Order: sequence, then C-alpha cells, then structure tokens
Amino acid sequence: MHYEESTGSPTYQDTIKTLNSLQNKAAWRTVSEPLHKLQTFLKYLLRYGIAVEKLNSLAVIHIAGTKGKGSTCTLVDSILRAHGYRTGLYTSPHLILVRERIRINGDAISEDDFTKYFWQLYNCLSEKKEHPGDMPPYFQFLTILMFHVFLNSKIDVAIIEVGVGGEYDCTNVLKSPICTGITALGLDHTPMLGDTLSSIAWQKSGIFKPNVPAFTVEQPPEAMEVLNKRAVEKNCPLTVVPDLSTYQWTKFPPDIGILGDIQHENAALAVKLGETWINSAKTQNNENFMPQNGNLQGFDLKRVEMGLKDCKCPGRTQVLHGKSSDCYLDGAHTIDSMKVCVQWFRKTQEKKNNCKKILIFNSTGNRASSQHLDILREIPFVKAYFVPNISGKNCTDQENFTTTSEEQQKKCQLHCNIWGKGGVTGKSLLEVFEKIREEFSEEERAQVLVTGSLHLVGTALNVLDPELTMKTDF
Repeated sequence: MHYEESTGSPTYQDTIKTLNSLQNKAAWRTVSEPLHKLQTFLKYLLRYGIAVEKLNSLAVIHIAGTKGKGSTCTLVDSILRAHGYRTGLYTSPHLILVRERIRINGDAISEDDFTKYFWQLYNCLSEKKEHPGDMPPYFQFLTILMFHVFLNSKIDVAIIEVGVGGEYDCTNVLKSPICTGITALGLDHTPMLGDTLSSIAWQKSGIFKPNVPAFTVEQPPEAMEVLNKRAVEKNCPLTVVPDLSTYQWTKFPPDIGILGDIQHENAALAVKLGETWINSAKTQNNENFMPQNGNLQGFDLKRVEMGLKDCKCPGRTQVLHGKSSDCYLDGAHTIDSMKVCVQWFRKTQEKKNNCKKILIFNSTGNRASSQHLDILREIPFVKAYFVPNISGKNCTDQENFTTTSEEQQKKCQLHCNIWGKGGVTGKSLLEVFEKIREEFSEEERAQVLVTGSLHLVGTALNVLDPELTMKTDF
C-alpha cells in the first residue's frame, strides 16, 4: 500500500494494518549478528534523512534494565511534567493501542498525527527499497517514527526506554544523552542477551556514554561488578542512587501513583534522573535554553512529590474494581518480577482471606513459565485460567503475526498441564471474564490476578478498560 495509491487518505486502521505487516517472526527471534541489525537500523535512519548527529538536538534520558524500566520512564516523565517541561516519552510494548508507545506531554499521539507521520516515513522508505523485503522490522520502524515525531514536536526532553538489551538495541544510536539509567537487572531475553547476570549487565550498560552521568539502583554483586567495569572503560561516571529516605519530603514515603513497594526503588532512580536533567537544562544545546512554556524550573521536591503522586502506569501493579470482581494486573514476566508480583498481591489480600482468588496467566517467548507458576502456587487460587493474548474484541493494534493462535493455545495447554488441578484453558480474555462475572457477585467478589506477560495484561485491559481510564464497569 502507498499513500498516493490508496483510495483517498488512508485511515488509522489502514495505517496499523500496514505497520503490522512489518512484524517479522524471524527478525524477532534472531540472536545472531546483533551488530549487523544495529547497522541495518542506521541504514534506514539515514535513508529517511535523519543523521545520528541530528539526534543530538534531542535532550534525552535513556533508560535500560530488566525490571521496572517502563515504570521508571513513566515516573521520570511525570516528574518533569510537574516541573513544567514538555516531554516526549517512548516505551514498549503498548497495552492496547500502538500510539501509547509515543507520548507527548503525557498523552499518546493522536490517530491523525500517527497516521500523518507514519506515511511520511513509510512512503519514503518504501520508495527507496533496494529489494522487495528492504524495510525495517516493526520495532525498528517505530523507533525511527519516534525520532521523527520528537524532532518535529518541540519537546524539551525525550525519555526513551531501551527495547531489548542496550548495547545493540536500535535506541542506542543516541550518542549524547543528558543522562542514562539502569533499573533492576535479572535474567530475561537470555537467548539474545546471555544467561548470566554478568552478560545481562554487559548488554544493558551498552547505553553508557563518555562523560555522560549514569545512574543505577542497587544490583547483585555479579551485575554491579560488570557495570562498574564498563563505566570505567567508557569513561562514564556511574552512581548508585540514594534511597528516597535521603530527601526532605513533605510526607515520607511520598505517595506514588503506581502501587507496590518495588516502586520506591524505581522512584529513587527516576528522581535522580529527573534532578540531573533539570540541573543540566541551562546548558543543554546552548546557554540560552528555555523550555517550551518559557519558564525554566529548578529542581523542586514539592513538584517531584506531585509528579510521583500523579503518575499513572496501567498494567503495572494496577487494581481495577469491577462489579463482581477486583482485578489485579501486573505484567511480571521474569522470575524476580513474579516474586515481587506475588508479594504485592498477597499484601493486598491480607484482609480478604475469605475471598476466592483466581489466576489468569500466560507467558510468551522462551521464558521460564514453569518457575513462574511455582512461585504463583504460594497463593491459594481456587482456579487458574491459561489464556492466549487474545482479548475477544476486535483490535488491530493488538494483532500479533510473530505467532499463531494455534501456537498460543498449545502453550496455554502446556501451562495448564504444569499447573494441574484447578487449571483450565480459555480461548480469550472476554470469554474468561464473562465466566467469572457469571460465577461471582458483588456479595461474593472474586480476587483476580492477571500476570505473566504485559501483552496478556494489555489484552485484559482491552476488555476491562479499553480507554485506559484506570476504572472499569465490567
């Protein structure tokens, strides 16, 4: 499809269908030649006319990690907006709509803007193809699109989340961020990043840049050793961020809009990244830097408190109270994050011991799902549903061509077999929630935990809260 060749202007649905055609199962699972993939990304970036040097005009906070990097990015964004700065935020994956990945001042870009910028990029790259398959895959395309949008949106700061890893991630074409951050590290994406904490830390610290301050939370010794070594090699000042208790808050601990004790660690990193960016703002690009609203704000703890409290991050330790059930949603997908998820859920259930607890689970890729399920057994679920990442409602943005529904269903049956008694499979989230609603009432409320994958949580939200209002009528 081509913009000028289409009948009239392309719709948003046309746009998403064309974007989805760039999903590439082979590219997504390829583990060899990561440097080649980064070089290929640079080729497409330059083909569109964005030189790496042009990206230096963006004042960037670049964040990598295994757990909590999406939450940390969102917290930084909220802190800086509370100071009056106009932000650009790039995160992945999206929960319901792909536009969620690219946000301006807290809002997903509009359908019209997404469509306009998409076709500008797609048509240009399509016209310059050297062979039929010569187009960037899905995530690379969206990353170029993000740079295109941010460069044309008059933002003060761009908060950019790494996709996978760091060293060879396509976001790592950035050469001059203002600061970088590493969230908690653990084992994930091991076929691509290695199966030890040392190899994971090496990959994540690939975003370190000479003379650019880097910050991290407390890490296991094995990971910290690698981070320190890489920082020295790259001439990068690395600091472990102080605990939130070291700040003079109006109230301690400060209220954080994202639930869960683990968010105090993410918030500590977010505060330091925000503080570093604000303190460097006067010298960004030139001495006359002024934010888009014309008011250069200094770092202010009261504004930080406002940003932390107002932060919303759907799908991460989120609770939705429905008509007949309370739904607890968390996209935990590593062993460590699943432990944190279980700890959080159990804490919320301390006064609800007599309520029946239900699990909805799925795990994608080659993750250690049997270990995740062992951790979840600590909770006395009366029933466990194993459901593919299919909402049961039409949503082009959530279509996944890297796997088939048959493959997903087989994976669900495998999970169900591992779980044993009390486990059942379902075909869609809509079907499962309808069954729960039929079985329970306001008087006998079900406590439903949805976890194992952010993609699963996203499909659940498409049923429970499709507008991401943080409320549900289901």
